[in-house]
Amino acid sequence: MELTALAVALTILGALALLQIAVACGAPFGELVWGGAHRVLPARLRAASAASVLLYAGFAWVLVDRASAAPSDVARIVVWVLFGYFCVGIVMNLASRSRAERWTMASACVVLASATLVIALQ
Repeated sequence: MELTALAVALTILGALALLQIAVACGAPFGELVWGGAHRVLPARLRAASAASVLLYAGFAWVLVDRASAAPSDVARIVVWVLFGYFCVGIVMNLASRSRAERWTMASACVVLASATLVIALQ
């Protein structure tokens, strides 16, 4: 079950990274991110989207480390921080004015929180 949760989490993080790369490059999917106020993101939000890809890579590293046969002590702790982060993400995305963001990103956070909890509990 833990490997399934890891595969699901990595798939969602990968999809989110691709979305953030797309909006950072000017794709018109801005209603899905950063409050959904812009169809095409302004420069400062494009930079934030590009930076978020690095965060997603760090999240993936923590999840892979924690799911390994010999997880580091750091991963054992940080995975719980990630779980909390994804739970906060659910609430934040549900509060968005953008219907597209509420639907898409809140759902992604629910899946990520669930998968992270499974990994953390192993």
